[in-house]
Amino acid sequence: MNPPAPKALILAAGRGERMRPLTDHTPKPLLPVRGKPLIEWHLEALARDGVRDVVINTAWLEEQFPAALGDGSRWGLRIRYSFEGRDHGGALETAGGIAKVLPTLADGPDDVFWVVSGDVFTPGFVFSADAAARFAAGPALAHLWLVPNAPHHPQGDFALSPQGLALADGEPRYTWSSIGLYRAAMFVNVPVGRRLPLRPLLEDAIRRQRLQAELYHGPWTDVGTPERLASLG
Repeated sequence: MNPPAPKALILAAGRGERMRPLTDHTPKPLLPVRGKPLIEWHLEALARDGVRDVVINTAWLEEQFPAALGDGSRWGLRIRYSFEGRDHGGALETAGGIAKVLPTLADGPDDVFWVVSGDVFTPGFVFSADAAARFAAGPALAHLWLVPNAPHHPQGDFALSPQGLALADGEPRYTWSSIGLYRAAMFVNVPVGRRLPLRPLLEDAIRRQRLQAELYHGPWTDVGTPERLASLG
């Protein structure tokens, strides 16, 4: 019998300053892309690939998310919401947001889960159960998908070793896609309610040679500006 698919967290708490004025009244993940909210592309893909439990963290205009998405039943999902604005006065950043919902995503330190940013558009990405199973069977704390550098981020984020480890230094460098698998142990020491970015935890995992990565060559857009949103049609 196959193990149940990992749960998933969609990060949707950010203010989207570079998207103003579009985000003055609508959270960035709820802006329409090709006829439906950007976040809905992720929900459809997660459901297609066997994920059943999804958490969405929110802060900016957070009341709009349950109003727009409901409980997830229309996609065959169970959606729960983490209201960082209500509970903490604002977004907790990535690692802080994950730590807040860790008991919902995982039962123990070895459990794994998906995390994807709600403001990237990647219609062909597969949340592969096989990839999750391989990751769970290994020693890594996280497995990131990297993409070729876009013109607005030519310096990239990480290099990649021949053994499939992410490197802080080296060439060529690639951009972190904001899609990854994570092991709960990576976040157990982050206090709930602390605002903390993910990058320091990733850098610590690199030093310990426990951060895996691979290249993804499918369509991918960081929907960070109105111009990039418009380019998606």
